[in-house]
Amino acid sequence: MSIPSSREQHELDPRRQAQAREYAARRRMLMLVDLLLSGALMLAFLLSGWAVELKAWLLAAGVRHPWALVAAYVAIAYAGYALLTLPLAWWRGFVLPHRYGLSAQSIRAWLVDELKAFGLGMIIGVPVAEVVFWLLRTAPETWWVWAALFLSAVMVLLGHVAPVLIVPLFYTLTPLRDQELCDRIRRLAARAGVQVADVYTIHLSRRTRAANALVMGLGRTKRIALGDTLYADFSADEIEAILAHELGHQVHRDLELGVVVQSILAFGGMYVAHRFLWWGVDAFGLEGPGDVSALPLLTLAFGLFSVVVLPLANAYSRWRERLADRYALEVSDPAAFASAMIRLANQNLAEAEPPRWAVWLLATHPPVRERVALARAYKERAT
Repeated sequence: MSIPSSREQHELDPRRQAQAREYAARRRMLMLVDLLLSGALMLAFLLSGWAVELKAWLLAAGVRHPWALVAAYVAIAYAGYALLTLPLAWWRGFVLPHRYGLSAQSIRAWLVDELKAFGLGMIIGVPVAEVVFWLLRTAPETWWVWAALFLSAVMVLLGHVAPVLIVPLFYTLTPLRDQELCDRIRRLAARAGVQVADVYTIHLSRRTRAANALVMGLGRTKRIALGDTLYADFSADEIEAILAHELGHQVHRDLELGVVVQSILAFGGMYVAHRFLWWGVDAFGLEGPGDVSALPLLTLAFGLFSVVVLPLANAYSRWRERLADRYALEVSDPAAFASAMIRLANQNLAEAEPPRWAVWLLATHPPVRERVALARAYKERAT
């Protein structure tokens, strides 16, 4: 599927929007299937008794130390879940984007990325589970408080190391060679009072045809990354407007506030999991709240909590995105911002006017038409 090639796209492409609506509807359906499948797998694991039997099998195999038992149990359960959900992940992450002309990956490259993500999940997930179950064993009444604090610390750590350790696992970053554009971006960052380690090109084109730019990292690892798919086709004014939006998040300290919000949600999720655990000890024949067989129950409880609070979390996200839009419109060209939003929607197959229920439940950003209308109102006000 071709993308409109004109450098002057001032209106949404009707054909691309028809595709975007279809693409968004299918993604929403797959998201629902994913939620239902995940919940069904957790329930099946519990109700069938397999959760308890897996621990019994590991004990019979000689895995008796609590730390070794948790590591083995989590690794096997995670691998099993990944295998059972692989067909859905393949359809959602490979087949559908290719069908709509958004992916540039081969099946081999996609599988390599999936293996990397699986390994990364194991490297992060097993130690986190070890700490959580240690807390359950040693402080069964207050474990959820300490676990939430621990998860908050993990989020902060990941925010610092992601740009230098995690992102390079999936994407190549090279210093931006366009010195004029680089200087322009640095001046924009300086006006925002944001110190960045460097300005990079992130090579998205090896995986996707979608365009993007971002400011990533916390503290000294903070850096600006400009997608090569953006740099290749967008004007300097449009790039500046997009990055002004990203810098607006820095000005409003949205990354730091995001950690606070996620920490609050972690406390809520852990408390719900705490209540589920005490109920589940009798319901599923567990030896106690620290029984590693409770892993699927913990996962199910946290997942249900996340689904319930999703509309509130997304409403918060849309509010912060609107603030970042307004900042961008104050420091960059509103016409370029409007043009950039339209071109991003055309290129990335972003649905410009999603159903209201979809916005309320699922959208992390305001609808494209709303953002374009705001930019054009700024432009009229300026003239």
